Amino acid sequence: MSLLAASSTAFSKLSHQSPIRRTSASNDSRSPPHGRVVVARASPVPAADGVELEGELELPRWAGETSLSRFIGALISFKPLFSVMKLGARQLLIGNAEKANIPWREMTNEILNSDVYKEMESVQNPSLVYPDYYLNPFHAYDEGNLSWLAAAEAEAATMSIAKLAVPNAPTVDEANKIVRGNWLKAIENHLKQYSGNSEINDILDIGCSIGVSTRYLAEMFPSANVTGLDLSPYFLSVAQYKEKKKAARIKPIRWIHANGECTGLPSKSFDLVSLAYVLHECPQRAIIGLVNEAFRLLRPGGTIAVTDNSPKSKVLQELSPAKFTLLKSTEPFLDEYYLLDLEKTMRDAAFVSVRTIMTSPRHRTVTATVPHC
Repeated sequence: MSLLAASSTAFSKLSHQSPIRRTSASNDSRSPPHGRVVVARASPVPAADGVELEGELELPRWAGETSLSRFIGALISFKPLFSVMKLGARQLLIGNAEKANIPWREMTNEILNSDVYKEMESVQNPSLVYPDYYLNPFHAYDEGNLSWLAAAEAEAATMSIAKLAVPNAPTVDEANKIVRGNWLKAIENHLKQYSGNSEINDILDIGCSIGVSTRYLAEMFPSANVTGLDLSPYFLSVAQYKEKKKAARIKPIRWIHANGECTGLPSKSFDLVSLAYVLHECPQRAIIGLVNEAFRLLRPGGTIAVTDNSPKSKVLQELSPAKFTLLKSTEPFLDEYYLLDLEKTMRDAAFVSVRTIMTSPRHRTVTATVPHC
């Protein structure tokens, strides 16, 4: 029997084992939790209008410390098979994009053949020391986020993910409106309910990538000073290049090359800190560090807004074995993300009014507030 055939048989058996409903969050920043504590299912997470309800589990069977998850981890650790998976994941993502009429190759070549390289000198902090986890391969790129190809393909990938999240949307633009619109609405609702009508004067978008989420925030709050911060100077170069091609803003976006866990920015200097699709790429120690840094940076009454994959997503819980294996092969810290109780992590950092809402069939938005006094 071939390796792939054997894998398929094992998947079939393991996929039907009873899953662990939830593991307790760990405060150990060095590694994911090893002790499994089964707890009762939490109350259902509310959903934005038109968003499919959550699945029956606390997290997918293929995530965490289940037998299925460990089996997938063993497959991924086998280098020859990992190389095949990585290629398969990349081909699947590009294929899905092109089926949705996203001109992936044209968009990529447009960036790679442009003057984007001239932006590097002005955005890069040459003294920045990268955290060890950031040097791992990500998203089927050997150099992870530290490459021009990853930066050039980021916008097409973002569009593809939005369409994948809302497959019934007639166009990619419509899918983006739903995914981004529900995220922004969750922020708006939290601000109205918990910020005490505080003005949003200063916004920080941590892990801004090529600036897609940053620009949405700048458009929602046109009078605010908006800063995009990322560890990748390649992504920031594309962000700055694309921003220069747009009409000038009254308040230009500032781009900073820094570590979101230790930004070096002044304490209590922001009213809103956003992390959009960042945490699933981080080990638990980094997630905890990012949440703590956001708390330090926010003024009293300030808001943190995290949008990312939802462990309770019915769609993600029902992914086929082939798709969730390819997904995990490109996301080295996915298990750590799913095992961490994000809401508890925020409360441990002293945030209050922690709220979670499903903002797409695949994603949740978690918002919280720094106490007013």
